[in-house]
Amino acid sequence: MAISEMEQQYLEQFGDKISTKQNEKAVVAKLAEIAKDNDPIDPSLYTKYDVKRGLRNANGTGVLVGLTRIGDVVGYEIKDDKKIAVPGKLLYRGYNVADLISDAEKHNQFGYEQCAYLLLFGKLPTQAELDEFNALLGSIRNLPNNFTEDMIMKAPSRDIMNKLARGVLASYSYDLDPENRSLENVLRQCLELISRFGTLVAYAYQAKRRFYDGKSMYIHNPDPALSTAENLLRLIRSDKTYTPEEAKLLDIALILHAEHGGGNNSSLTIHVVSSADTDTYSAVGAAVGSLKGRRHGGANIRVMEMMDDIKANVKDWSNEKEVTEYLRKISNKEAFDHSGLIYGMGHAVYTINDPRATILRDHAESLAKEKGLLEEFNLYKSIERIAPQIVYEAHGDGKKICANVDLYSGFIYTMLNIPRELFTPMFAVSRIAGWSAHRIEEIVAGGRIYRPAYKNVGEERDFIPLEKR
Repeated sequence: MAISEMEQQYLEQFGDKISTKQNEKAVVAKLAEIAKDNDPIDPSLYTKYDVKRGLRNANGTGVLVGLTRIGDVVGYEIKDDKKIAVPGKLLYRGYNVADLISDAEKHNQFGYEQCAYLLLFGKLPTQAELDEFNALLGSIRNLPNNFTEDMIMKAPSRDIMNKLARGVLASYSYDLDPENRSLENVLRQCLELISRFGTLVAYAYQAKRRFYDGKSMYIHNPDPALSTAENLLRLIRSDKTYTPEEAKLLDIALILHAEHGGGNNSSLTIHVVSSADTDTYSAVGAAVGSLKGRRHGGANIRVMEMMDDIKANVKDWSNEKEVTEYLRKISNKEAFDHSGLIYGMGHAVYTINDPRATILRDHAESLAKEKGLLEEFNLYKSIERIAPQIVYEAHGDGKKICANVDLYSGFIYTMLNIPRELFTPMFAVSRIAGWSAHRIEEIVAGGRIYRPAYKNVGEERDFIPLEKR
């Protein structure tokens, strides 16, 4: 591979240190070992200084860092300083999310937009208010002029979440008033992002197909008359077609992922970054980066990878003993990724059940019957039933665990023929409603920059001149 004149001069000057460009990898690996050896912290120090690792108390509850009126995640009650498990509930502005879904199904409507309205404005809209809100979102779904060509097609990415974050940050340059922190302007920015997230994701996916997968690229215009769920399916499919049942099921998934209290990592990120008095695009871009993480929004992909492994190694999916034995191997770090984790099981708050998982499981069953995938669905149910005991055997701490939303969300997306690389972006398309509500809440009710403390456990040292090292 040819090298530039600047690189050649560098090699001539430092040839005894780095003889060729290929040696850079070895040098970086050596530096990584130095960094690794430099930063260990004795776990006992966390107890000594009463540090709440991960902002969690010793009993697993979250450290209170703020107040919110947007959402609530209920999985336990505290009585006499003890956690008491209770059936899981997810509340949006005080309303049970299950009721929002039931109402949408009863009226044969798409419910995500009503959910977004509720999160932003704290009230359920009338039909007239909802119609006006839907019309507004539909009118601003198109990306700004030249945005698709300049910001997406000219710099495609293998990872859609990274491209989404770039699209959010690039939106700053297309905003005529990006630094205005007034509530009206921030709301305008949030509404545009809520409306356009699906378009950003779909176009980033099409660019990825073209430039990295060697497949055809289809750029369709969003339809202002369609819901968020309908537009998503329209934009990612070559023929723009989908069934009403597919769109309604995706709509339910969007409702369930729209908000999850202020303590989840990406919503906390919105609060923290917004508290620094930065612009909307910087705050939302940071939240996208948080959601991408495999411990957060990227978890459903890990579930699907685990399920691929289970399906390949368990010959009889209906044999509970065989499924149990393989789950035990995974838990014992003898199979799959050797992490010891059974993905899709356990949650920081929910104990008896994750209501999102319950709702998705019930809808997944009917779709699985329709698509002839009932055997695979029953395998998921077996894992949900068996895994808690396996985890108890491994840890023995009596902690109750249940299936979380990630166990079934990826399965549903797969049955909807949504590519895996879009699983986490689908989460983001939904969660932008909750993030927007949290940003507005921080601006209205926060007023103080987040500044937690870290205890320095390093020693002060005398400086050593370069010639004496």
